[in-house]
Amino acid sequence: MSASAPVRADPFATLRRGLPDQYLTPDDIAVMFKVPKETVYQWHKKRTGPPGFRIGKHLRYDPADVHDYVTDRKTDDQAAA
Repeated sequence: MSASAPVRADPFATLRRGLPDQYLTPDDIAVMFKVPKETVYQWHKKRTGPPGFRIGKHLRYDPADVHDYVTDRKTDDQAAA
């Protein structure tokens, strides 16, 4: 019996059913927003994207904060229109 690598859930599918029960990685954010991972790091550095935080050297995102960020962006865009 061979050991297989753990399978990560698709962040899109998880968010469609509700908030995931784990913190999101820069890779997850890049996949969700369809941007390069470097863009995610630039957003964090410039504080222009969803708020992230560091756990040691690792950048993580709270799914609730990402949801709030998207909701705020949608509200801002609708108000500007």
